Amino acid sequence: MATEPSRPGTPDEIRLALRAAQLYHLEGATQADVAAKLGVSRPTAGRLIARARAQGLVRIEINVPDDLRSAVHADIESQLEATFGLIEAVVLGEVPDRSAASLLPLGRAAVGVLNRRLRPDDTLGFTWGPDTIAVAHELWTKSARCATVVQLDGSMTSGDYKTGVDYTLGRCATQLQATPVRLHAPLYADPATVTALENDSMLGRAMALGRGADIMMFGVGPVSTATTLFEGSYLDTAILDELRGLGAVGEIGGRFFHADGSDVAGSLAARTVSVGLDAIRACRTALLISGGKTKHEAVLGALRGGLATILVTDSECARWLLEQKESAAR
Repeated sequence: MATEPSRPGTPDEIRLALRAAQLYHLEGATQADVAAKLGVSRPTAGRLIARARAQGLVRIEINVPDDLRSAVHADIESQLEATFGLIEAVVLGEVPDRSAASLLPLGRAAVGVLNRRLRPDDTLGFTWGPDTIAVAHELWTKSARCATVVQLDGSMTSGDYKTGVDYTLGRCATQLQATPVRLHAPLYADPATVTALENDSMLGRAMALGRGADIMMFGVGPVSTATTLFEGSYLDTAILDELRGLGAVGEIGGRFFHADGSDVAGSLAARTVSVGLDAIRACRTALLISGGKTKHEAVLGALRGGLATILVTDSECARWLLEQKESAAR
């Protein structure tokens, strides 16, 4: 019968803790192996290993090779996760500009997240924009699977602006072997039209499916003329002025939020055809993909408002986010 060590802190206890740590950390033994080797129970082996670390008998160091230091930011990622309550943060060294090519590293990193977290019976929802186009571009066949891919926000407009919805929806559905669900609706309409669209049998189903998506992926937009909504003529300067006056700092799927992440009311809210911000907050996995200096305020507001459980961003944005938290604490 296995015997338990007694009187914690005695020389024998220290010796056992040190031996357990050597077996576990240096020789690759499992806790079951340690227990058998030392003649203790498995729970006791676990406690001995933990005690060795707590008493300073073990020091664990993580050494990043010099040639990878600019690409690996594990310390910043863990700080972001702790600071903003994230499930996961992925931080890249490259800082994107407004070109499509510069977003591809963010898209590639987001694909890595999807590969690990998508399940075959999941519904994946997305908002249209350059960030999710980059994700679609970087997907490859059989990397992951899901059941359905659904558009989360309307995209139709009177202009000829290319939103990338067809590309994103089609490529994601093909690469993930999923059923595509298109939201054939404008992003903004009269309130009565929005109500009618929600009550429509086809569009209402698409919107309901989007609200219940297991994973949502999206970027954020600033409240400025640099946003795709302005470039696509969805918004004009008068609406932007109104939004700024209401304290808006960013948008997701055409829905604007304050610096604390709360919804902006205003005239635009009732005219928006997209999943609500509350649906994003309730989503199991809300994947925010964004980078670049113009997006900093919007990303911070989204994190403060619980609008992301996973963040993929660049190191410059990540450091800025942490600095804002430290400044607020001071």
